[in-house]
Amino acid sequence: MAKIQLVYFQVRGRGESIRTLMVDNNVDYEEVDCGPNWVQEWKPKMAFGQSPFFKDGDVEIVQSNAILRYLARKLDLYGSNNKEATRADMINDGAEDLRIEYTRMIYQNYEDGKGPFIEKLPGKLQCFENLMKGGDYVLGSKVCFTDYNLFDLLDCLVTLSPPCLDAFPSLKAYHNRMMNRPGVQKRRATEHFKGIKINGNGKQ
Repeated sequence: MAKIQLVYFQVRGRGESIRTLMVDNNVDYEEVDCGPNWVQEWKPKMAFGQSPFFKDGDVEIVQSNAILRYLARKLDLYGSNNKEATRADMINDGAEDLRIEYTRMIYQNYEDGKGPFIEKLPGKLQCFENLMKGGDYVLGSKVCFTDYNLFDLLDCLVTLSPPCLDAFPSLKAYHNRMMNRPGVQKRRATEHFKGIKINGNGKQ
């Protein structure tokens, strides 16, 4: 059987949570760099003209959150019941909202927008702080797909503003807990991780 394949640019971007989830759960995969032939070869193949693109046998998926949810169902990372799955979805969607704001600032208004974004960040992070009190992970003691997405987002924000989690003890402890997972450390120790930027324009 062919390896799972992830097609993406050589940046962390929207691919890193997928990579980290797979490494932390011992999924054997290969990555294809779509950057060199993006316009001619890859973009026309994408359902929405965007990457990442994910292939698992005859299953082909675009949209990073759809890929994460597919892997969650495949690897039992979606909680044990509907209530848990809904909580995972809710927090993942909240992370997506903040990631969109972050990405818009990075690519469209970094010089003028970084300061205002950081000023408003505590109000955004407080929502996650409230949700994460009292548990090791999003669903308590067991990791789920949302943890990889939320961790990656928090890691981007810590790079942007190193003290941003200092006022949020639950989030800061959570970020450290995810960082210290053996599989997360394994991914971050790779030359691939060390050699790529967070964003395609180099701003972070």
